[in-house]
Amino acid sequence: MKILSKRKFRKIKEWVKFGLAIACVVVFIVFFIFNVWSPVRKPVSVIVPRGASVTGVTNYLYKSNIIKSKELFYFSVRMNGGKIQAGEYDIPRGAGVWTVASMLAKGQIATTAITIPEGMTVIQIKNMLIKVPFLTGDVNCDKDQPVCDLHDGDIFPDTYRIARGTSRLAVLELARKKMIEVKESFDGAKYPTPLHSWEEVMVLASIVQKETPQRREMPIVASVYLNRLNINMRLQADPTVIYALTDSEGDMHGEPLLSGHLKIDNPYNTYMNSGLPPHPICNVGRDAIRGVLKPAHTKYLFFVADGRGGHKFSKNYKEHQKNHEAWREIKKELNK
Repeated sequence: MKILSKRKFRKIKEWVKFGLAIACVVVFIVFFIFNVWSPVRKPVSVIVPRGASVTGVTNYLYKSNIIKSKELFYFSVRMNGGKIQAGEYDIPRGAGVWTVASMLAKGQIATTAITIPEGMTVIQIKNMLIKVPFLTGDVNCDKDQPVCDLHDGDIFPDTYRIARGTSRLAVLELARKKMIEVKESFDGAKYPTPLHSWEEVMVLASIVQKETPQRREMPIVASVYLNRLNINMRLQADPTVIYALTDSEGDMHGEPLLSGHLKIDNPYNTYMNSGLPPHPICNVGRDAIRGVLKPAHTKYLFFVADGRGGHKFSKNYKEHQKNHEAWREIKKELNK
């Protein structure tokens, strides 16, 4: 076996070091060209229309000074599968050609969050979506589809992560399907007396949702209305009157609710009609539903605002009058 001399061994070692150094330089250059070398000085939005070709998008990116080299972009796309996907993309500052190609090839489209608040009616939700600039299309349709015939109680209020450019009807459909999932999650739940169906649970939950924003109060408010239903006492819930007065919009736009309004002839007016209104008066969250399905065990029949965002509850009308008088004094101070 031939043994290398120390001199030859040192020479080979030097060549190996030199080769590694060259390799490191090459790797650095490649990394720089594909990931660091970027003309993008600030975040930019790019829209790739459906059916757009790689050549067409490449030319657009090059003319828009988003990529430095068409050839490098072609190569990067090819290495990421060879295709690009339609959509709107947020290209970050300093994005190299590989990053841009990877985003377009993998469909890493720009997304944003849209929140549907609890307690809003379908009309209010549609009006809100119309004002969202990054959505497209109308909120109404005349096709034979569930999303074209939405009613209060059909939509689940939540925060939805969606792609920019999503249609407004698609958002409504997403929220409608989520409500179906929520309903299924409560399958098997026992309905409190005297409720007999999910629809009745949703109707009462919608009243509870409108009466209090506080989660801890919802089971108590639900108990008040259930106690009233059990003794055939009218619910006398102001939100149902507002729903009737506003043609299902649910918003008085700053106008006060007057005593004369409580006499409106409408099936949703729970001051004039016994029992629950025909349908939910808003779209509800999980807490309101849980509040109805698991109400507090109370003997309360009345409640009034306490001036601190909550309510005072009472078992009889005499107690309620005292609480109501206290609320009137609070309102006088607030008005001052």
